[in-house]
Amino acid sequence: MIKNPELNEGLIGWSTFGNAVIEHRNESDGNKFVVAGKRNHFQDSVSQKVYLENDKLYTFSAWVQVSEEKALVRAVFRTVTGLKRAAETVAESKCWSMLKGGLTVDASGPAELFFETDNTSVEVWVDSVSLQPFTQEEWMSHHVESIEKTKRRVRIRVEAKGNPVVNSKISIHQKVSGKPIGCAVNKGILNNVGYQNWFTSRFAHTTFEDEMKWYTTEPVQGKEDYSLPDSIMTLMKQHNIAVRGHNIFWDDPHYQPNWVPSLQPNDLSAAANKRINSIMTKYKGQVIGWDVVNENLHFNFFESKLGPDAAATFYKMAAGIDHSIPLFMNEFNTLEQKGDAASTPAKYLEKLKNIQTFMGAEAKRMAIGLECHFDVPSLPYIRSSLDTLAATNLPIWLTEIDVKSGPSQAMYLEQVLREGHSHPGVSGMIIWSAWKPNGCYRMCLTDNNFKNLATGDVVDKLLKEWGIKATVEAKTDAAGFFEASLFHGEYEVKISDPVEAANSSVSQRFKVEPRHDSQDQIMLLQVST
Repeated sequence: MIKNPELNEGLIGWSTFGNAVIEHRNESDGNKFVVAGKRNHFQDSVSQKVYLENDKLYTFSAWVQVSEEKALVRAVFRTVTGLKRAAETVAESKCWSMLKGGLTVDASGPAELFFETDNTSVEVWVDSVSLQPFTQEEWMSHHVESIEKTKRRVRIRVEAKGNPVVNSKISIHQKVSGKPIGCAVNKGILNNVGYQNWFTSRFAHTTFEDEMKWYTTEPVQGKEDYSLPDSIMTLMKQHNIAVRGHNIFWDDPHYQPNWVPSLQPNDLSAAANKRINSIMTKYKGQVIGWDVVNENLHFNFFESKLGPDAAATFYKMAAGIDHSIPLFMNEFNTLEQKGDAASTPAKYLEKLKNIQTFMGAEAKRMAIGLECHFDVPSLPYIRSSLDTLAATNLPIWLTEIDVKSGPSQAMYLEQVLREGHSHPGVSGMIIWSAWKPNGCYRMCLTDNNFKNLATGDVVDKLLKEWGIKATVEAKTDAAGFFEASLFHGEYEVKISDPVEAANSSVSQRFKVEPRHDSQDQIMLLQVST
């Protein structure tokens, strides 16, 4: 949609926004770009007019640079209903940075793209600008294509004494999904059979809502009490449900144990060291990851008391205690709100890099946790942000998914879950809907009788569609084969011999794993008769 996107035709299609002076330049290698200089206002820049439609989804990208040091650069569209931020990144001098994002608009009409940065002393350089429109159908087709890549064709051959077994009954049950979808729980599940039945029949992954947090396990200094998380952990183990550890520390000053804020730095450091060693040692081998310092981009309780490297120190300590699991930087508004400057993908990556530098050889233990508390999701922004974060090649989990109450809540929830599940960089998702009789945090999946709400129906539909905890039953053909397309994950196959008198059966666990080629996965199972 952009005219002269590579700037190979001078300034055709481009104009001044505000009072900037724009010019066309060439680099020594022949690359051409546009420069906005002599800026007096943060929005003074280069611009281009386009027409945006409210039934389209738009992806946006550009390469940007600033003339000196570093500056936060944003791509903004002035639309008929107001300003819409599409993307932002930390641009540097002497190298190009990608500005990647997307947007939708509330009403169709003319719009104007421009770039802004709070640092008015720098020139803004822009090149290779792209604005791509997609219909809803085109956007959904990407989901389908991506999800098909998480499947693999499996062929099972059943033999007895070297001969194929015809009409052998086969049952294949998924034990662990290759891309898990779980749900949060709380202590209310312990003595509520209805809650237990509803939850354990659907999910194989969970996070405890509050029961592992410091204010729960040590409400009085020196008196640790793990009875609640222990009880929930026991129940989860009984049902083979994996647990994410949440959280070791929370950087929000409002969510500390009552006795913590008054501690002097040396005493706080000692208490924090005891906390991280206690909870990580206790649950070592029982959790699949830890949110180490929760919401570290928005809050700085520990940094304000212990210095700027407090969070990085905790991550390094955590890596030393347990080398086997990912350590998450868990944050909100990285996907939810384009306007939250504290936690943009660029800011997230900047903080992540600082922590990794401090951790040294243990940097590979880091992982990306994105809370996902949505009002109205912007699907192009979600996808582009995930693309940006996935370039780290670190595990990404959507850790606390919910949507604000409203008539479109279930629809928005489905959009978010589909966007997350279809993205190749996302390893798993947790829905933040731990049930409480007086209402969930923001979004429930069931009523108090454990009958699904519209949001619960969405989850059930997607769990079925994506084969999570599903069972496939069939019989072998004349050559003793059975063939199925299965999602990546861990399965148990049970084979029953058709000759009842033989009373023979066999079961076996197997994994369906990704491959770069399209080769089938073939299993040979022997049945004794």
